[in-house]
Amino acid sequence: MLRLWRWYQNCLAAHPLKTQMISSGLIWGVGDIAAQSITHYTAKNNRRISDENKELKINWKRVAATSLFGFGFVGPVGHFWYEGLDRVIRFRLKMQPNSFRFVATKVAVDGIIFGPLDLLVFFTFMGFANGKAVPQIKEDVKRDFIPALIMEGGIWPMLQVANFRFVPVRNQLLYVNFFCLLDSCFLSWLEQQEDAPWKQWFTSFLRLEKKEGQSG
Repeated sequence: MLRLWRWYQNCLAAHPLKTQMISSGLIWGVGDIAAQSITHYTAKNNRRISDENKELKINWKRVAATSLFGFGFVGPVGHFWYEGLDRVIRFRLKMQPNSFRFVATKVAVDGIIFGPLDLLVFFTFMGFANGKAVPQIKEDVKRDFIPALIMEGGIWPMLQVANFRFVPVRNQLLYVNFFCLLDSCFLSWLEQQEDAPWKQWFTSFLRLEKKEGQSG
C-alpha cells in the first residue's frame, strides 16, 4: 500500500493533470458499479424485481459514461479549481493560510460554485449519455438536483473543512476523490431512483413554498 502511495505521488508530481484525470475516471467508474450493486440488492431484498432479474447485471455503458464524467470533468476541472481557489484566496484576498477566515472562505466558495456546478453537469451529462431528449433531461435535473444539493450540502462542507485546513493543495483533489467514491455511488444511485416518492416530496415541498411566497 505504501508503495502504491509513493507511485501515485510520483505520478502526481510528474503529470499532475493526467494523474488527476485518470484517477477520477477510475474512482467514478467504481462508484457507479457500487451504486448499481446497491440498487440491485436493495430492490432484491424488497422483492421489487422478478425472479429472472435476480442476478446482478452491470450496465457497462452506464459505468463507461460515469467514468468519462470523472475523467473529462471532475479530474481537469477539480485540478484547476483547487489550485486556482488557493491562489486567489491566498494572494489576491491576502488571507492567512489555515486561518479561520481562510478555511471558511474556501468552504463557502466551493459550496456555492463548484458543488452545484458539479451536480448540474453530472445530471445533464448522464442524461445525454443515456440518449435522453433535452426536455426529459430538464425534467430529470429538476427532479434530482435539489434533493442531491440538499443532502450533499449537509456533508461536503464538513469534509472540506478538514480538506482545506489540513491537506496540502497538491493532495486536495486526491482527498476529494476518495470521498467522491462514495459521492459517485450516491449520485449514481440517486439518478437511478427516477421518480421515487421521497424525491417527489422534495419537489412538492418546494412548489408549496413557492406558492405560499407568491400568495403572500
